[in-house]
Amino acid sequence: MHFEILVEDQSGKTALDTLVPKILGDGGTFNIHPYKGVGRIPKNLQGTADPSKRILLDQLPRLLRGYGNTFASYPDDYPAAVIIVCDLDDKCLKTFRGELIRVLDACNPAPETRFCIAIEEGEAWFLGDLTAIKTAYPAAKDSVLNGYVNDSICGTWERLADAIFPGGSGKLGQQGWQAIGAEKSKWAEKISPHMDVEINASPSFSYFRSKLRELAPGIQ
Repeated sequence: MHFEILVEDQSGKTALDTLVPKILGDGGTFNIHPYKGVGRIPKNLQGTADPSKRILLDQLPRLLRGYGNTFASYPDDYPAAVIIVCDLDDKCLKTFRGELIRVLDACNPAPETRFCIAIEEGEAWFLGDLTAIKTAYPAAKDSVLNGYVNDSICGTWERLADAIFPGGSGKLGQQGWQAIGAEKSKWAEKISPHMDVEINASPSFSYFRSKLRELAPGIQ
């Protein structure tokens, strides 16, 4: 199985570059495409946004139509799938998933696709493995980490920053979104190599892992 994995930012790609091989082993090939933000699904499902701005949901109808046409030309012995990875943020999960499926249903041919939504942010997947965080950041605050409930809506990146960033989320937030994005990429680079994908406590990470494996035959 070949996977085309689309993620909403660079930190997601940094993490998945390490985590996907741990999940798939030799069971598949993949490309990971980072975007520059999540954006919104166009109401008309057509999308007129500038593709060069690389905003994931703005481009999603066009991207899925393109993958549908491309995959349809692949030989039967070269199955392929699209994996969309994005944050839930403050959206309703049921409504958001329904909107994503509506985009897919509008494609003809539709590519094999799975939507994997981190709740509420990608840092939830790091917080699903506290041992990995403590290995990467030995001085991480146990009092903050141990109070986290997996996949809770709590200000996820802020919770991780409070545990490992000097001065916490307040200090990091004062530096602006570019600094936050850069720090998120550092977290991904330092934490993901230590993560054990088999025991991660985040339900949304487990969902992502299971969707990859159910599409890639021979992987348990």
